[in-house]
Amino acid sequence: MAAITPWFSSPLSCSNPRVPKTITDSRRCSSISAAISVLDCSNEEQHRISSRDHVGMKRREVMLHIASSSFFLPLAISPAFAETNASETFRVYTDEVNKYEISIPQDWQVGQAEPNGFKSITAFYPQEISTSNVSVAITGLGPDFTRMESFGKVEAFAETLVSGLDRSWQKPAGVTAKLIDSRASKGFYYIEYTLQNPGEARKHLYAAIGMATNGWYNRLYTVTGQFTDEESAEQSSKIQKTVKSFKFI
Repeated sequence: MAAITPWFSSPLSCSNPRVPKTITDSRRCSSISAAISVLDCSNEEQHRISSRDHVGMKRREVMLHIASSSFFLPLAISPAFAETNASETFRVYTDEVNKYEISIPQDWQVGQAEPNGFKSITAFYPQEISTSNVSVAITGLGPDFTRMESFGKVEAFAETLVSGLDRSWQKPAGVTAKLIDSRASKGFYYIEYTLQNPGEARKHLYAAIGMATNGWYNRLYTVTGQFTDEESAEQSSKIQKTVKSFKFI
């Protein structure tokens, strides 16, 4: 089984100077939650949670899952779901349980990762050692979230997600995050951005985020593809084609 190493391993600090001081000492402050701390509320407000505050907290929790979804790696090969030929170079992977399908390169492997708060995480990656991969992370949602617009407009959503990951202002500088593009199409939010640790190759991430129901509750699907500047144009094309092919069944 091919090994995939995480692109990012150092913890994110919770002392972002762009965030009000009442935010940085939140009880939810952790390595990745700093990515969505701009949406946090003050400690005083946390003692009296109104229905509006509750929605805000759930929104922050979901944003936390989205920000961290690309950090999980496959732990074991899992051929449990149906796979059918889509073309000479791609095949269709169908998850009957979670009701989606996605076209992946013919020679890519499939792995399951530990959920760690998610409903499910499935990763797709080359047989050879590579930093390229695509993952599908599923998060449960409450009744307050019925469509992607529940999180706000795509531009604001993308800006909050990516700017929260940026640590280039730290001394010494941490990871640099830059938003490349964002758009909404057919119920999905598509976000393209880059991340770069000092002295390391720049990582490109392309994500498709959508919402569906399993008949009992809504679920958020975050499809994230990543590749580095050092990898070929053909590889990056495969990543984007795979992410764009995701659809519900």
